[in-house]
Amino acid sequence: MSRNKPLAKKLRLAKANKQNRKVPMWTMLKTNRKVRTHPKMRHWRRNSLKV
Repeated sequence: MSRNKPLAKKLRLAKANKQNRKVPMWTMLKTNRKVRTHPKMRHWRRNSLKV
């Protein structure tokens, strides 16, 4: 990817980066470990973004 990115694209990439994290521990405890995985988890190698 190019070094110079438009600001809008950079913000979208940052948002995707923030969204891509595990389920919080308190959620696991609250749901008695029924919710373990995040349905929107994305791996940088497997799934591509429409940015």
